[in-house]
Amino acid sequence: MSKKVTEIVEEMVTPILDESGLELVEVEYAKEGKSWFLRVYIDKEGGVDIEDCGQVSEKLSEKLDEVDPIPQNYFLEVSSPGAERPLKKEKDFEKAIGKNVYIKTYEPILDEKEFEGILTGFDGREVTLEITVKTRKKSVVIPYEKVAKARLAVTFS
Repeated sequence: MSKKVTEIVEEMVTPILDESGLELVEVEYAKEGKSWFLRVYIDKEGGVDIEDCGQVSEKLSEKLDEVDPIPQNYFLEVSSPGAERPLKKEKDFEKAIGKNVYIKTYEPILDEKEFEGILTGFDGREVTLEITVKTRKKSVVIPYEKVAKARLAVTFS
């Protein structure tokens, strides 16, 4: 099998989501304990509800049964990405401008590998964050290819 399970599932679920006006956030295939889990995170403007998740789960489950791309038994979970939605694609970063985000980098930038602040800019090559250091605001520019993980960050005020 040349394609990864996540890629196959992404190709299968995209048309289902398109017809329902939903967007794919992430497909995850992971072993936890003795069980395998196929998790599909979906979203839409205003958020998804249990009905959206149920419909996608039902349609995707039918397709998976037809094609049977996964040899082992697994549990299918379709859900919202939650408040701390991962930022995976360029469009995710563009949509998150003005929001509080958490970014972890592959290597240190200004002696740090973890940053949290307001995403103030993204041009496809660089991510610009406004962070607060000892009550002073400071801008940090992170090369996009150095971003290991990024997500929205929930702030409690």
